[in-house]
Amino acid sequence: QVQLVESGGGAVQPGESLRLSCAASGSIFSVSDMGWYRQAPGKQRELVAQITSGKITSYIDAVKGRFTISRDNAKNTVYLQMNSLKPEDTAVYFCNLRQPAWGSYWGQGTQVTVSS
Repeated sequence: QVQLVESGGGAVQPGESLRLSCAASGSIFSVSDMGWYRQAPGKQRELVAQITSGKITSYIDAVKGRFTISRDNAKNTVYLQMNSLKPEDTAVYFCNLRQPAWGSYWGQGTQVTVSS
């Protein structure tokens, strides 16, 4: 069983930064693909950024150049550095671990609110 615990959310003003962290339990982190998703009120959950076990990254267009996903396999942790935040980034952010042999796991989510 894998458990994911997100942290780092909060309320900020437009243009400010936050760094989300997601710590994973278990021993499969380093061989798993990791993703950050978000869900705004009344909208479907969407993939924001992902990083493969080989550290290949990808982003949706809305966050390219502003968000950076990274991972530290020694700490079983994935990060999402979010800069130049906009009100439209307001959402609950979820961490996801995906490993073909073990399935998909989700964290409980962390709220990010961007407002002046």
